[in-house]
Amino acid sequence: MATQVRLGGEAAFDGRYGTWRRARAAVAPDGESPFVRLLGLESWHALPMSVRNRFLRRIAAGTCVTYVGEVAECRMSRLGWLLAQAARLIGAPLPLHRDTGVPAAVSITADLAGHGQFWTRQYGRAQGFPQVIHSSKRFAGPTGLEEYLGLGFGIALRLAVDAGVLLFVSDHYFWRLGKLRLRIPRWAGPGQLTIGHVDLGDGRFAFTLDLIHPLAGALFHQLAIFADCDTGDLQ
Repeated sequence: MATQVRLGGEAAFDGRYGTWRRARAAVAPDGESPFVRLLGLESWHALPMSVRNRFLRRIAAGTCVTYVGEVAECRMSRLGWLLAQAARLIGAPLPLHRDTGVPAAVSITADLAGHGQFWTRQYGRAQGFPQVIHSSKRFAGPTGLEEYLGLGFGIALRLAVDAGVLLFVSDHYFWRLGKLRLRIPRWAGPGQLTIGHVDLGDGRFAFTLDLIHPLAGALFHQLAIFADCDTGDLQ
């Protein structure tokens, strides 16, 4: 016998959920954005309007901003591959494979407890389940912006603008347990991490990731192309 799911009757169902609409993350004024405060007005206004609008979106309870696209480039050295496998212990924040032409998606929701944003990134694979990366961006710490990965590990980030590209550059790595925060010595870290947000026009942008070790050289390079899911949200 087929199992039937009772929803309290069609009328009751329509009454409760028939008017539901996805909550939009509206674009906030410049003065409300922590990204503006960290960059400064001159650097902020050097960014394309579409980039500014993406980072002005008010991520509040009940809202979810999503971007979809595909991985276009992914390279890693042998040492980079080993680092990515070891980093599985803290949530696998680095690419685990070199597959390209596979789907990618990013969703951003509110981290209400941490006064920041949860970022969930999904990268498809040629075979097997996609890789899913979770992190939390919080506007805290000595640089004003930190990304928490897993098991207390995180990255203090600096914001910069170069030729209209918004850059997230690692300042240092740290480990945190409760109120204890230990800065990881530079020699013990994985190297300089640079994340880029490059506007491509027509509601599209490129996400770039580069990790360069001072001795071992380039460990990772990844480039993914994304599109705004609902351009009406940016108006």
